[in-house]
Amino acid sequence: MDISIATKGDNVKLSEDKKSVILIDQTKLPNSLEYITVQTPGDLYNAIFELKVRGAPAIGIAAAYGIYVLARQIEADNYEDFLAEFREQKDYINSSRPTAVNLSWALNRMEQLVTANSDKSRAEILALLEKECVSIHEEDIAMCLAISEYGLTLIKDGDGILTHCNAGPLATSKYGTALGPLLLGKERGMDFRVFADETRPLLQGARLTTYELFHAGIDVTLICDNMASLVMKNGWINACFIGCDRIAANGDTANKIGSSAVAILAKHYGIPFYVLGPTSTIDMNCQTGDDIEIELRDPGEISEKYYVKPMAQVGVKCYNPAFDVTDHSLITGIVTEKGICRPPYSESIVALFK
Repeated sequence: MDISIATKGDNVKLSEDKKSVILIDQTKLPNSLEYITVQTPGDLYNAIFELKVRGAPAIGIAAAYGIYVLARQIEADNYEDFLAEFREQKDYINSSRPTAVNLSWALNRMEQLVTANSDKSRAEILALLEKECVSIHEEDIAMCLAISEYGLTLIKDGDGILTHCNAGPLATSKYGTALGPLLLGKERGMDFRVFADETRPLLQGARLTTYELFHAGIDVTLICDNMASLVMKNGWINACFIGCDRIAANGDTANKIGSSAVAILAKHYGIPFYVLGPTSTIDMNCQTGDDIEIELRDPGEISEKYYVKPMAQVGVKCYNPAFDVTDHSLITGIVTEKGICRPPYSESIVALFK
């Protein structure tokens, strides 16, 4: 198994012939490092919906590459027909997951390029689309490094960090967001003690976060989600780092289900709770977390997935929201590539875009 590929963020890329997108299938980790090839609208939709590619920034990168690959397949004779089919494909892909704003952000950015170049030929538009999706990926790498640098200023050598879900290179590019400061610090000779919530029901913390940190040589301990309170009470946690899928204008943040519980516990024990993510994850059209649509997923992910036999009474009802929203009042700081936002977020977030 080539560990370096998974831990350095080379998890989404365009094929050499530019006819497909190559992804690490995150559902197979940690036991097997496998790649899938995405060529059709259904391939891309399923890869995103089934979490073969996951993490808001990685979804955005995959969507940008994917819509470019699909645009190459459009055989329209004129611009109007090309644009109509492009938008049809874009809307279909955008419907795969509603909460992670990077999906719509990347697709809208690609669409804007098409609409801004109506006077150009199909070949010229495709060349611009290719350049744009590569730029989205390269920009994300730079953003992750900047976020990692800012995040590293919040912790010191030997600190204990608790994290929830997965926001490392598999979920982004290069260093990642929430795990980025830890990986960057390790490269610079620093040592941390990380406690990774398993993150029920899809176990991203167990399957992916521990995988990345273990192979990076970072001291990582896996805990069940309901053990976070105890490790905080024991004095083992100096800060909590989580990623984000959407940040509202007031600082309310949607992240993997269970994130708000970690924030509430951190507030109780007086531990700083930080959200780390690129400004592309900030949705200024969402005034508060109440405006964020929360994805509901298959109940079987709770009762059956990863079990040889069902672990609940067959037929019992299950409620399976993929995300929850952490109130801005529980967040110590929001770390972006442009700097660290502090309360009041309604002012500091706006300042990022000036």
